[in-house]
Amino acid sequence: MTMQRVTLITLGVADLAAARAFYARLGWVEHRESQEGVAFFQMHGAALGLFGRAALAADQGRPGAELGSGAVTLCQNFATEAEVDTAFAAALAAGGTALKAPEKVFWGGYSGYWADADGHVWEVAMNPFWPLNEDGSLTLP
Repeated sequence: MTMQRVTLITLGVADLAAARAFYARLGWVEHRESQEGVAFFQMHGAALGLFGRAALAADQGRPGAELGSGAVTLCQNFATEAEVDTAFAAALAAGGTALKAPEKVFWGGYSGYWADADGHVWEVAMNPFWPLNEDGSLTLP
């Protein structure tokens, strides 16, 4: 069994319908496994889930817990700076909030940050030291 993996990322959201609509505007296609209280999106080798914050806290075994956001960064790596710019623009056009426009960064790459309506932070980046596989997946060198 492989332990060093993540297969599902679940984001707690304030308004599930609004979050579904945002990710649809971003071009993500909701999976047929979605249900009334949870939305799933197939990603490249993993899935993203959207779950109401109160329901997520209850599912975690801590009903009433105040779930926050923004302490984790989700990142999409791209092969070129132009692809980073395109992804950043698409996120803003879908209703995301710009946190930092893509720019050359101290570690030698190019990246920017945006947030969804619930404050979940996404980075879009091009890392010249981590070339992507032909299918767009990342294997650390």
